[in-house]
Amino acid sequence: MPTRISDLHIACEETLPAPQELHRALPIGEAQAAHIAHARAAVQATLRGSDDRLLAIVGPCSIHEPESAMEYAERLRDFSPRVADALILVMRVYFEKPRTRMGWKGLVYDPDLDGQGNMGEGLRRARTLLLACARLGVPAASEILDLVTPQYYAELLTWGGIGARTVESPLHRQMASALSAPVGFKNATDGSVQTAVDAILVAAQPHKFPTIALDGRAMVVTTTGNGYGHLVLRGSGSGSNYDAASVRRAADALVQAELPPHLVVDCSHGNSGKDYRKQPEVAACVAEQVAGGSSAICGVMLESHLVEGKQAIVNGRNGLRYGQSVTDACIGWDTTVSALDHLAAAVRTRRKGH
Repeated sequence: MPTRISDLHIACEETLPAPQELHRALPIGEAQAAHIAHARAAVQATLRGSDDRLLAIVGPCSIHEPESAMEYAERLRDFSPRVADALILVMRVYFEKPRTRMGWKGLVYDPDLDGQGNMGEGLRRARTLLLACARLGVPAASEILDLVTPQYYAELLTWGGIGARTVESPLHRQMASALSAPVGFKNATDGSVQTAVDAILVAAQPHKFPTIALDGRAMVVTTTGNGYGHLVLRGSGSGSNYDAASVRRAADALVQAELPPHLVVDCSHGNSGKDYRKQPEVAACVAEQVAGGSSAICGVMLESHLVEGKQAIVNGRNGLRYGQSVTDACIGWDTTVSALDHLAAAVRTRRKGH
């Protein structure tokens, strides 16, 4: 009997649809494509410094409930005209969650929150939700965690993120060089800004690497590099980095690397000490810097949902409170509106000072 040396730890194999099958089943229309292109161009202009509006990436920590996500998107659409002169609103539509140990990994991996891992259905729901956002005219942002899933929906994103756990990964840097949307790179979990600066530089260069084609075949892709990589300050376990001195140091690091000195501040995670109630304080500090004339801060991130706080997944979807996060705790809608109004006022104040 031959010695078995492969698949020793594989319990089950399931076939996913090829990306193009999902694209054909859930196509994007020309009007939606034009909207995404326009939103990306606005973000790019802000990153270049040619648009003085502030990029505001705001929404749930993760999407677990498409119904409340759509209600959030509708509220964001209705609120947007109030601050459109000062803010570029992009909704967080995060489908993948990196876990330090174990836990729910996101809608793509476990759409029914029951541990069954129906990824085919998860990808379908993710693409469906992004298309719905595009039809509403709400730009979408998502963290790119897996190296395969972008082929299923990345063309629908206005902004992509590389998280603190993967910012050092050569594979994620290569992948970012291929993405069509601007990509934010968070400082590493130890607080290192230089790690993210290095990632921005690497992602801006051409790369050749293996991936899957839309028809599901293995292929090698050659990229041109993504010139719209940028730094996201998210703090760390050892402290925050949203204060004026930290922002100046980060901007100086970008200049030394011959990169535009424009960055985004994440008001959650290490910058809030993982206390969602402190996010408005961080946003207020950012607003003060912007109103004072800072041109380094070109964007903010807020973790926000319909209902503040978070809840645990105990029995799948049963018993969950509608509109409340199941991952990181979020600020509620009213608090979100207040923070965004404050940030918009800061942009207007800066504009008057010039």
